[in-house]
Amino acid sequence: MLMMRAVQRRRAVCGATGQRGVALIEALISILVFSFGILGLIGLEAQAINFSVNAEDRTRAAMFASDIASYLWINNTVSPPSAQKAIWNTNIKLLNNAQGGLNNGSVSVNTIGPVTSANSADIVITWTQQSDPTAAPVTQTLTTRVTIPTLPAS
Repeated sequence: MLMMRAVQRRRAVCGATGQRGVALIEALISILVFSFGILGLIGLEAQAINFSVNAEDRTRAAMFASDIASYLWINNTVSPPSAQKAIWNTNIKLLNNAQGGLNNGSVSVNTIGPVTSANSADIVITWTQQSDPTAAPVTQTLTTRVTIPTLPAS
């Protein structure tokens, strides 16, 4: 009986010493896993901001293209005067986004087909994407085709 108590006591002592520090290791591993999760969320947030800025720039470019298409339809031409093209390029190059410009933006209106019978044009708007300052700049392009209807002779 005395021998059995000694064996039980030894098992209790060995069992307690074998478990020392396990809770600390579990806590460190859980902190490591949590840290990787937080880093992933920060990266996801950065990507979401980049996608949002890109979508905003594309919306601005589409609005510029819509304005140009409206001008072409109203004036019944696919060849706007060079003064009007200069105004569009000035407006689109506004770097202050509060004023609605695009970063390094430019506009070109390219007539499709022969000049005498052309009734279609491509509006091409290019700009530099405002992304991470450490990354190489990315040039974006939006192309819109406009067709001016020809009215039958009366």
